[in-house]
Amino acid sequence: MRCKLFVPGSRPELFAKAMAGEADAISIDLEDAVDESRKDEARGQVAAFLRALPADRTKTIIVRVNGIDTPHFEKDIAAISGPGLDLVNLPMTSCGDDVRHAAAAMARVDREKGVAHPAGILANIETPKAFRLAAEIACADRRVAGLQLGFGDLLEPYGIERYDPRVVLHFQLGVKIAAAEAGVFAFDSAMADVKNTDFLRQEAEAARRLGFIGKSAIHPSQVAIINEVFRPTDAEIAHSLKVVASAKEAAVKGVGAWTVDGKMIDAPFVARARAILRVAEKLGLVAREAGTGWE
Repeated sequence: MRCKLFVPGSRPELFAKAMAGEADAISIDLEDAVDESRKDEARGQVAAFLRALPADRTKTIIVRVNGIDTPHFEKDIAAISGPGLDLVNLPMTSCGDDVRHAAAAMARVDREKGVAHPAGILANIETPKAFRLAAEIACADRRVAGLQLGFGDLLEPYGIERYDPRVVLHFQLGVKIAAAEAGVFAFDSAMADVKNTDFLRQEAEAARRLGFIGKSAIHPSQVAIINEVFRPTDAEIAHSLKVVASAKEAAVKGVGAWTVDGKMIDAPFVARARAILRVAEKLGLVAREAGTGWE
């Protein structure tokens, strides 16, 4: 999931267009992008869209619901749970209890509907408290699939410069380490300055170097840059193939550390190589052969 594109839940005419676009995922927004007067209408439109999705779709489908402290949260979960939904994007998460509350509501609806494949949770880190408790949030429930940065709410209200790379790096690293503690993925924030493509690329590249799997887009024009940045390079793929192949040989010999292309290799490097190859395979950049050990 290199890039996920936000789509307003009140704009159903954009759903099919987003599905036909190049983003790996779409994130339909029932929260900030929908006026209070249209919440019920948007919820119904999103639910109808999810139910009509084909089972063999390739895009990841995410819905950002309204916060657990709003009167809309329970209605959102009841409407969207079921086939077609992969992740619930939970906004304004402040602690582990928020996640557990959301997970319990989702489980209750899943039982009522007989949902065979429950959706995961993508928890937003977009408040000072959430950043301080990011690891707690990530570890709160097994439904948590990842953490997502939200720089707008996290920085703007407090006068913190959103477009200072030093600021961005600090928060990216903190969220990545928290996600790593829980063994879940980290996803980078959207960028509101749509025309600032240079900074978009810079920020995405910083996130990728820190191990983020992708970045959000609020406009289709941002998708191509994000996809390009989070695509494994040919050099990374070639090196990863060598690392995985050498790991099999090392296991036969009972060797715990060895070198590939002059670089020391052991278990963490093998894990990274396998992750790169799994992404490359999903993008059609490399084909897996039997016994390659990419799993």
